[in-house]
Amino acid sequence: MDDPEAITTQRSTVEDWTRALAESVGSPGGGAGTGVMLAVAASLTSMVAGYTEAGDGERNELASVQARARSLREVALQLADDDASASKAFGAAFRLEPGAEREDAIRRASVDAARASAVLGERAMDAIGDLGWLAANGNPALIADIVVAFGALRAAVTGARTNVSFDLAALTSAGATLEQVREEHPELWSTVEDLNTALDRIDRLTAGIDHRAAPTDAA
Repeated sequence: MDDPEAITTQRSTVEDWTRALAESVGSPGGGAGTGVMLAVAASLTSMVAGYTEAGDGERNELASVQARARSLREVALQLADDDASASKAFGAAFRLEPGAEREDAIRRASVDAARASAVLGERAMDAIGDLGWLAANGNPALIADIVVAFGALRAAVTGARTNVSFDLAALTSAGATLEQVREEHPELWSTVEDLNTALDRIDRLTAGIDHRAAPTDAA
């Protein structure tokens, strides 16, 4: 797998993909890693749901949780690859010679990259509720796996939040001020705030079950 274009989350081995991530090319980069972390969280959510025996009144919800997690795993990997493509265009824009063409390219690439990360972040936020449901109703023997899933989900939310914020700020390299960026891209700007709120929610949920997952810390 020496061809960078052939490296994707869906066609490459973990070894090939992480080797590509380790190279100083930026595609895949942190944004693609965010998608992979979301896929890990979704996979663990599906696994825990599969090991959970629901009562009569919870079977439909449990089945829905597992179905959403399985779908999210696939979507997250595709979003990781989409982000890698956006990252490649982002880097190419900054390598252009100074001038109007470079500024236009930076504006387009920055917004596209921010949007790609925002989509990842939105899907990650959607997954919090299902993992929280499993924390309360899932197989108690797998509580440690739920905490690991929360950790992966937190990494995904953190990555999305930081990348959206950074990519928006990159617009200042094309002559805009941060206030202008806020006015021109209010939805992306508010996404950063939503993701910060999501991080607090994940932290609260994790803190509420950590004593069950790591009882030696509570001793």
